[in-house]
Parts: sequence; structure tokens; C-alpha cells
Amino acid sequence: MSVAGWSAVTEPASSREWAVALFRRSALKQRKLAEVAAALGPTEGLRCLDLGSDNGVVSLLLRQRGGDWASGDLTEAAVSSIRSLVETDTHLVRGDRLPFSDATFDRVAVVDMLEHVPDDEIFAAELARVTRPGGRLVVNTPHMKDTALRRLRRALGQTDERHGHLRPGYTPSRLTELLGSHFVMGPTRTYSRFFSELVDTLVNVGLERLGKSSSAKGMVVTGSDLSRHRRTFRLWSALYPFVWAVTRLDAIVPASGYMLIVTAERRGGPAQT
Repeated sequence: MSVAGWSAVTEPASSREWAVALFRRSALKQRKLAEVAAALGPTEGLRCLDLGSDNGVVSLLLRQRGGDWASGDLTEAAVSSIRSLVETDTHLVRGDRLPFSDATFDRVAVVDMLEHVPDDEIFAAELARVTRPGGRLVVNTPHMKDTALRRLRRALGQTDERHGHLRPGYTPSRLTELLGSHFVMGPTRTYSRFFSELVDTLVNVGLERLGKSSSAKGMVVTGSDLSRHRRTFRLWSALYPFVWAVTRLDAIVPASGYMLIVTAERRGGPAQT
């Protein structure tokens, strides 16, 4: 098995296999899942919710860790992609409101969605409403900072608007301000430094050249997309070990990362373990 985690002689057969195969060739997505999973802690036996998991592969892999999961996203296309991978308990989130009863979930993961909602204050209150007292919230969102790489992304057309972002991201202090009245704030950290973000920028440019467009939820790459571009996928698979090595250079970058992840506990009850 190579660094890519996929045998060179095996080609995916289903949408689920294509989605997982792409995940195994994205160092940034793998790091994102690892950060979210670590922040969530054990989920076996718990009622859990993931929001904003893009093409559904994050939903799929979180469910494999155990627990009773629901998933939601902001567009019909994103929800359809999630449903194609996990099949059950998938929901369309309309605007800022969550389609769930009060105090439903022990764990809630918001993965690259907070920056897309129209009113983040209302959405924060909704997150609190559906989380059980003592339950855990994990928010993954862009870390708001202006850098040369961010300026390059904008020059290449990779703007916040193109990715469906209604705000460029958050700082730890802004997340505390947003969530602190409902949650006891826990650890905050950043990840994905210069080299990972440079790779992600080039990948997005490449996807646009293949004709993949963005929506209100950004660019959702589905298994059917990959199946239509098998030759490109094979080429990317061959290049991925080199790309993965480039992302390891993040370790020599002293600056904070481009992604921000925070853990918080719903006020009003004992912490879940």
C-alpha cells in the first residue's frame, strides 16, 4: 500500500469507493477528519450530528467510528451527495435554522459550515438548542488572517464569494464571543499551514479547469465527478505521494494554520466523556 492508501491496480467501483479514494488523496481532508475526530472524542453509544461535511465522506467516516449519527448541509446538491454515501438520516438545513428537536445531540460537529450561514448569531443559538446540556460542540472553520497566499488565492479567483463564504473566517476571540454565552469554551488550535494550503489552492484551480463549478456551499466533488474523470484521477494518484511529501513541509512553518478548530461544552450539565 502506498502513501495514497490505495493499490495502483484497483479502481473504485461505486460512488462511495470513489469518494473514499479521493479522501485518501487529500492530505488536507485527512488532517481535517483527524482533528475533528480527536476533538469529538469517543462517539460510541451517543447521538451525534455532523453539519457541512461537503461531499459526505466526512459523514461516512465519522459514522464508522460509532454512534447514532444525523447529517445536514445547506444545499440540495450537498445533501444528495451525503445521502448517496450514508443513505439515512440526512437533512437540508434552511438558512440558519436546524431541523432537529431541542437537546437532541451529545456531539455536534460543524465542519466548514459556520462561514456559510447567513446569520451566525442565530446559528450559534440553534447549535446550543439542539445540543444536550454537557454535550460537546466542535467547530472547524477558516482561520481569519491576511497572508500572501490568501491574496494569491483571490488573484486566482479563489475568493470567499466563489466558495460560498459569507465571511472570510474566524479568530479564536470571535468564536468565543459567538459561542461563549451558550457554551463553555475549551481547547482552540489551528492546523493546515502554508504548504497544505498551497496544494489546496492548486487543486481547486485544477478542478475549475475540469469544469467543476462552485455553489452556495462551495465546490462539492462527488463520486460521479471522479468517475467521469478517471484519467485525471489516475494521474493525481500517481502524483499524490509527492504532493503528500510537500504538505509535510508544514512542520517547518512557524506561523499559525489556515484552519481553526474549537471544542466547547454546552452549559447546564455534566461533561460527556
